[in-house]
Amino acid sequence: MIEGLILIGGGIAAGLFGSLLGLGGGILIVPLLTLGFNLPLLTAVGVSLVCVIVTSGASAGVYLERRVANLRLGMVLELFTAIGALGGGLAAFILPEALLELLFAALLLYVAVTMARRSDPPPATEDLTTSGPDAAATPDRSFLATLSGPGYRVRNLRFGLVGSVVAGITSALLGIGGGLVKVPVMHVIMGVPLRVATATSNLMIGITASASAIIYLLRGGIDPYVASPTAVGVFVGASIGSRIAHRIQLRVLRALFVAILLYTSWQMLQRALA
Repeated sequence: MIEGLILIGGGIAAGLFGSLLGLGGGILIVPLLTLGFNLPLLTAVGVSLVCVIVTSGASAGVYLERRVANLRLGMVLELFTAIGALGGGLAAFILPEALLELLFAALLLYVAVTMARRSDPPPATEDLTTSGPDAAATPDRSFLATLSGPGYRVRNLRFGLVGSVVAGITSALLGIGGGLVKVPVMHVIMGVPLRVATATSNLMIGITASASAIIYLLRGGIDPYVASPTAVGVFVGASIGSRIAHRIQLRVLRALFVAILLYTSWQMLQRALA
């Protein structure tokens, strides 16, 4: 009973921050289950993927209703992310658990440093169809124009597609829904404002997690007794987070992102080395 309440409480916190930051909650669910309940990493990853799907379902509708998310960009990137998720799901049952934990810690640290040094790009004022410094990296600028939004333009699509495949692989291996990679890729590499990137990531992570969760389900990697209370908490937290996200300043959002990543990275590194 007490463990169930703790799982629900942890799920609420994970869903809240996951919805605010576009991470899907897996960034907190996996450490909660592995460090707090001493579950095997693969079991924690399987439960986390279920929670990521719940987070996406609870928050995506709100972001679409408020027209914060970039639906076209999200669907283009998700095609490549799903491919990576399928491959990562197959590889997860082959790689050693300690290696996965080290990968988790290293990825968190890298993304935290990258996000801490990054600010929102200035609004684009030039015509999206004219030539410029991004011309070499964007062969079809008219297509990029359809993916861009008000006040910003999408750039470096090729790098964004590669990053999406990596996001899918890390989602399946680490149970994070890919948002940990998608948000920095869209924000830092593709020039998408942070608030739009987090909202768009929330749309994508559910599809990404579903692609790899199927593999975990078939291999018996999802514990329903752990997933059920955690998913309930995640749904509540994600519903709250998606409704208060527009009231939080971007600098606060970024600071939360970096702080959570650094703390979790340290905890996972300790577990891997132990």
